Amino acid sequence: MDLVVGRVVKTHGVRGELVVDVRTDDPQTRFAVGARLIGRAPKSAGSTEYTVTAARNHSGRLLLSLKGVADRTAGDALRGTLFVVDAADVDSGDDPDEFYDHELEGARVVTVDGVDVGVLESILHLPGGDVLAVRAADKREVLVPFVRAMVPTVTPELIEIDPPEGLLDLDAAVSDRD
Repeated sequence: MDLVVGRVVKTHGVRGELVVDVRTDDPQTRFAVGARLIGRAPKSAGSTEYTVTAARNHSGRLLLSLKGVADRTAGDALRGTLFVVDAADVDSGDDPDEFYDHELEGARVVTVDGVDVGVLESILHLPGGDVLAVRAADKREVLVPFVRAMVPTVTPELIEIDPPEGLLDLDAAVSDRD
């Protein structure tokens, strides 16, 4: 399984410098000069290896230069490319409150009262915050904001949620639309 550490947003300037949306908590290591990155283009099944030749912050964004990407046209061709690393090469460390998405996917989700909700399918990283996408036993998707007030306990095996009234009451929401 691969973990995404960055995504090419657009080019910057005419020398092929790339604006990268960073998706790692260790950008200094992942995007250091000389680092090798595996890139996956949006509509390509294959991958390409790139070497970082320069990296700098500019107005709160990471600007990256890669070997072989020397002009705006070459940079524009990489728009949407995801930079990935092998999940087996990373560890969430010793902090009990830090996990990678792949470490939690598949965990059982229950309420603090012990009611089975379903299985964590994925974590959505949205502009307003992270959201747990839980597949309920009846195959519906339940979205739970990933905030401590609603998700007090998280382990790779079990996630306890304390949902506000109505969040899990999907029958009422369906009947209202009929």
